[in-house]
Amino acid sequence: MEQKKIDRINELARKSKAEGLTEAEKAEQTELRNEYRASVTGNLMQQLEHTYIMTPDGKKHKVGGGKK
Repeated sequence: MEQKKIDRINELARKSKAEGLTEAEKAEQTELRNEYRASVTGNLMQQLEHTYIMTPDGKKHKVGGGKK
């Protein structure tokens, strides 16, 4: 996710606490948060796809991220 969008999420969060958001801003905030969650989840799944657990006997087992 672009830093510009993350900055906007934070800006909307601060504004929400300080003075509240318009309906359009609430919708934008929800959309940006969902995009952020999807990005974090995708990154984690990709990381898990390249993660292995090594057992004491030296065998490696792929963790895998599963399917969405």
